[in-house]
Amino acid sequence: MFVRTTVRTLAFAIVALGTTVGASAAVLKGDPAAGEAKAATCGACHGVDGNSAVPNFPKLAGLGEKYLVKQMKDIRSGLRPVAAMAGQVDNMTDQDLADIAAYYDAQVRSPEMTDPELLELGRKVYMSGIMDRKVAACSGCHSPSGKGNAPAGFPALAGQHADYIAAQLKMFRKGYEDPTGRVNDGDTKIMRTTAFELSDLEIQAVAAYASGLR
Repeated sequence: MFVRTTVRTLAFAIVALGTTVGASAAVLKGDPAAGEAKAATCGACHGVDGNSAVPNFPKLAGLGEKYLVKQMKDIRSGLRPVAAMAGQVDNMTDQDLADIAAYYDAQVRSPEMTDPELLELGRKVYMSGIMDRKVAACSGCHSPSGKGNAPAGFPALAGQHADYIAAQLKMFRKGYEDPTGRVNDGDTKIMRTTAFELSDLEIQAVAAYASGLR
């Protein structure tokens, strides 16, 4: 449901994939039971329990309720163009989105494995960042365990598809443009700044490491 976040900043993110959520995020109380029914069509891509089988589609299970609502609202408004999501949430109310977010956030995310050849480099970038390039440690926002920061709206990365996380980072590095062609300096600014300084290998490594966290 939150496939392509365009980027230079992971909030796998989650697209990944880390994104700061502002005051526009949900204030409604989501109902997981109601959300299960409303998310019926989402399961085709994201899995019935939010654990997608295909890396192109992010796992929504345990992603973070506040983060999920924010992304769905951005998709609905057109601020975040996602081709695979076209029309999916256009007619949904804020309460519908809150319910769906509550349902998926309540699900348990399935684990992934870290590529052992990328483990050390990935751990270094994730835990410590890269000081000489002013790359912030991912753990600062997404937590050392990769569980994210739900109150702040930073998504959980642990168990997310590594390929999805890497794709989001590369889009952040490329630079997030909104539908009008202007660079979006809002929620994605931190991620764009961080990802801009990462090489392809560093992105692959940190994505693999984050994915394998438990």
